[in-house]
Amino acid sequence: MWQTNRWRWLGIMVLWGALAACGGGGGSTGDSSSGSGDTDSSSATSLAVRGVDVSTLTEVEAAGGQFYDANGSQVDALSFMAAQGVNLVRLRLWVDPQSAGGEAYGGGDLDLDKVTALAKRVKAAGMSFMLDLHYSDFWTDPGKQFKPKAWADLDSDALVAQVQSYSQAVVAHLIDNGVHPDYIQVGNEINSGLLWPDGKNWGDDVGGFDTLAALLKAGVAGIQQAESDGGVTTPAKIILHLAEGGNNSTFRWWFDEITERSVPFDIIGVSYYPYWHGTLTALQTNLDDMVSRYGKPVMVVETAYGFTTDNGDSLGNNFGTSEETAGGYPATAAGQLAFLTDLRSVIAAVPDEMGLGFVYWEPAWLPVDGVSWATEAGMDYIETSGSTGNAWENQALFDFNGDALAGWAAFAETLQ
Repeated sequence: MWQTNRWRWLGIMVLWGALAACGGGGGSTGDSSSGSGDTDSSSATSLAVRGVDVSTLTEVEAAGGQFYDANGSQVDALSFMAAQGVNLVRLRLWVDPQSAGGEAYGGGDLDLDKVTALAKRVKAAGMSFMLDLHYSDFWTDPGKQFKPKAWADLDSDALVAQVQSYSQAVVAHLIDNGVHPDYIQVGNEINSGLLWPDGKNWGDDVGGFDTLAALLKAGVAGIQQAESDGGVTTPAKIILHLAEGGNNSTFRWWFDEITERSVPFDIIGVSYYPYWHGTLTALQTNLDDMVSRYGKPVMVVETAYGFTTDNGDSLGNNFGTSEETAGGYPATAAGQLAFLTDLRSVIAAVPDEMGLGFVYWEPAWLPVDGVSWATEAGMDYIETSGSTGNAWENQALFDFNGDALAGWAAFAETLQ
């Protein structure tokens, strides 16, 4: 059911259990059956949010990863990104991403201390900060939402209380450290809910939408209490985030249920990968409908595309020749930029300037030793097995050597 999800496909690539006409010269064909849809990339577009998720950056740097501008000069990654027009950084947070024996789970090992330290660098570089609360010790998506180890035995009522207290504590900590988030996701790709089985919204022996709504309300309440206690005058914008950005029926089903239960939120967040989630035309239809139906702005909080089908390490990649064909753009640096240009046009075309912008997922995840999507301990936690390594490096916006690619031009405030 969730085969379009990024980590579901990674599961296929590395034998996991539970985890669409190329244009010439980097342009799109205009074929509405391709990823490029029927957008017009010739007109200027201006977007309020031009973001990146660089959750693995600290680990990449620690492992020796280096970054270079178009002149070949070594650069600080965040300063370089800000200079290209990036104005927001998204960071994921896991509750306790290590085993009982202290072995880190991988994927950036994003505990609260690491997120706080990286958020300080983000704010110092003049960019906004989006916090992505997973409410799990490791990866979450529509195919898996494991409870944190310490919460495993809590019943639904206790789990709701724990979500509120945890959310409040996290945000209070960030406020105390001078990095109050500008945006907060309450859950990550929660098509199937979160904190399974209590917060799962379909299937047998699950809590359903009623429990899911209670958990989401608790998360928002905890955030708001921390902001009130901390004297915050500009509260974070609350985002509810689903995968499958071209699937309007899923979005209508989910948000109809959530709004019926009066869950408070500010922004509808979307994952959209053109090789998994349908055409840009389908995305446009969905974004426009979300704004019309619910009166909320929309943001593509995850997206990416490959600049090559080559592999930079020993682990097979999520993006290969079949994804290139399905995505509708050549797997080149020019094709990567063409996709982002067309994506910007779609978002900018959402009525009443309700298309806020986009966040590019992991543009700096270089193929350096020791920065794996998961360790053995991490795989054990999400009940899977496979190989370690990086399955994402050919979708970064730096090549395997850390040289900046053409796609960074897509982050300018106004793109011609």
